[in-house]
Amino acid sequence: MSVAPEPGAAPAAPGQEAEEHVLLDPLIGRLVPRAMFTGGNQVGLLRGGDELFPAMLRAIAAARHEIWLATYIFNDDPAAMGIAAALCEAAARGVQVRVVIDGFGSRATYPAIKRMFCDAGVGVAVFRPIHRWWNWLQPGQLRRLHQKLCVVDGAVGFVGGINIIDDRFDQNHGWTDEPRLDFAVEMRGPVVAPIEQAGRAMWSRAQLGEDFIEEVISLARGAKPVAHAKRLLQRLRMPELKQSRVRLADLPPVRAALVLRDNLRRRRTIERSYISAIRKANTRIDLASPYFYPGGGFRAALRQAARRGVRVRLLMQGKLDYRIAGLAARSLYDELLASGVQIYEYTPAFLHAKVALTDDEWATIGSSNIDPLSLLLNLEANVVVRDAGFNAQLAAEFDRAIAVSREIDAAELRGHRVEGALRRGFIAWCAHVYLRIAGATGKY
Repeated sequence: MSVAPEPGAAPAAPGQEAEEHVLLDPLIGRLVPRAMFTGGNQVGLLRGGDELFPAMLRAIAAARHEIWLATYIFNDDPAAMGIAAALCEAAARGVQVRVVIDGFGSRATYPAIKRMFCDAGVGVAVFRPIHRWWNWLQPGQLRRLHQKLCVVDGAVGFVGGINIIDDRFDQNHGWTDEPRLDFAVEMRGPVVAPIEQAGRAMWSRAQLGEDFIEEVISLARGAKPVAHAKRLLQRLRMPELKQSRVRLADLPPVRAALVLRDNLRRRRTIERSYISAIRKANTRIDLASPYFYPGGGFRAALRQAARRGVRVRLLMQGKLDYRIAGLAARSLYDELLASGVQIYEYTPAFLHAKVALTDDEWATIGSSNIDPLSLLLNLEANVVVRDAGFNAQLAAEFDRAIAVSREIDAAELRGHRVEGALRRGFIAWCAHVYLRIAGATGKY
């Protein structure tokens, strides 16, 4: 793990303060549908489970009070079982351990994981379990828990795109020689508080506990987010913090924000964070996503950036794990290439990274793909970091991936534009039908 240096605070980009200058205390910020930044954080970039899991094991071994973990997949391979064993050991020494897994992503391993955790005193909850075929008939089953986060003692947090599964194992394709490309961040400082609150909320939601029910009722009645957050703080017996207003540029480095996507108040928070950064970019936009099929507004922002001279590079899957997802992304290539967007396909291994950076300061890492499932349905968690040092570290990793990827030549697609347009229309229709069935609202 490498920790980003703490250079002097760089000035905010023009127009930045209008969207991001309000700083709420972290526990209140989770109820506000925009990125709320805190300063004075430490952020370390982690590449793959090979770096993430040892860091998690060190934090879990040092835990004294509580651990919150949420993940889409909790597998039963040796690397994942190492994390499971550490959680069980923590519970045995009196640490409160709470784990939430998704009912679809972890459906194959859930029975064994549950037995292991329950026997060791680890609390385990399943988000929207799928035990029988008729579970699919229940409302909302297409909306999944896709977050990957862990918080230990409220002091160290991990957020990213990495499931609890070995980098060299794929549930559909088996073992591979090369590890999948993926990233996470290790964080310390004020930004850990909202990550912990997100973990608590996921536990309550999966359990359908009192906290979640009261939260939904309060928001449905139009309660002010700050007032409701104060009640949450009192319930948790935590000291009440005051709301304050600070310009983003005045925050001490490293500045960071947790950005969530849910189906309550933050339906498009992650998407808007991306689009805002893309529109403000002046020199470069680098974006990696294994599943890429954004809406019209997102694509327009990328095309406009390229046309005004910004270098826009997209890193996509070259080795496909789901063929339909690859076809969906490739149906957009001709449209984007025509505007000057550069597209690369990563071929050494499966691409699972969901990262982006713009210019020399803004960067994001998280669980959200750039497709309808992530942007409009699933529960997602990203971290946005405003720091030149961290941006440079992520840029170096992005350049390494580009160097071993295949660039898509626009000339290859010139004879297939009609075919591409027809395919794009068909995929858009399929996405529309899927979202209607899932209950998503709004244009896409």
